[in-house]
Amino acid sequence: MLSRVAESLYWMSRYLERAENVARFIDVNYHMCLDIPGEGPDQWKPLVDASGDREAFAERYGEATRENVIRFLTFDTENPNSVTSCVQVARENARWIRQFITLEMWEHLNRFYLMVGDAARNPSAVVDHDFLNQVMTANQLFLGILDGTLSRGEGWHFCRLGRLLERADKSSRMLDVKYFHLLPTVEHVGTPYDDILWAAVLRSMSALEMYRKRHHRIDPGHVVEFLVLDREFPRAIHHCVMMAEESLREISGTPAGTFHNRAEQRLGRLRAEFDYAQVEEILEGGLHEFLDGLQTKLNTLGEAVFESFFARRPVGGEAARGGGESAA
Repeated sequence: MLSRVAESLYWMSRYLERAENVARFIDVNYHMCLDIPGEGPDQWKPLVDASGDREAFAERYGEATRENVIRFLTFDTENPNSVTSCVQVARENARWIRQFITLEMWEHLNRFYLMVGDAARNPSAVVDHDFLNQVMTANQLFLGILDGTLSRGEGWHFCRLGRLLERADKSSRMLDVKYFHLLPTVEHVGTPYDDILWAAVLRSMSALEMYRKRHHRIDPGHVVEFLVLDREFPRAIHHCVMMAEESLREISGTPAGTFHNRAEQRLGRLRAEFDYAQVEEILEGGLHEFLDGLQTKLNTLGEAVFESFFARRPVGGEAARGGGESAA
């Protein structure tokens, strides 16, 4: 497979997963604001922090009001991580490789793009639960179409690799930023307020029901263990890392326990860390510190994937030029 095609499939999936996660952030915040007193920057600013665009938001919008944050995260085309921008870039990547994806994938993604574009152009458009649910459902339908119509070859595995790395990153950010910044004081730990925030984190990942089936009551240690170390829940970070490594090895053909490039080395090392990690060690060392380090490792892993599969290499003595038609 041409690296240009593989890269477009990879980023198409990453950006669609990113759009869904942004919609999840906003939707769960709506519900959380109904359960806690007051509504102000303390409730909405963490969403900007989770996206990693705090400086860009502060420069252009200033105060993190509900209206400003929602506009920035949904329809702002100058924000590369807004829902609108993510869907636009995903569609553009799909357009470049139209002959390598199925007709059903293209038609659904195009409808998704038109739906979001129509809402963004409507000055009276309201970003409510219905719209956010449409965004989440549209991406989930796309995943179903992709799995049901695309052969399980290199292209499918590049799609899954991009989706799972993006999901692991956003799950870690949601668990870190939303809880770390929203809890007002240490006195709230163990209170009903604390339980509401942990439940909100679980809802943001559609994990509340599966968590309750496993652990019943809200317990911080169990929540962290479920969202970080669980091997079976599809949005748990450990599960994402496991399945991402599986796809990476299917692409390269490298046996487990060995590596032929930096991407395999870094992902294999990260998988091993999760395989032998314990929640007690994570909490003892600090959840924030653990997740902050994980995000750095995921960023360097993304760079290694680019260097190993997408970057242009020297040919005939010419200097290599950086590949990549879209950026993270």
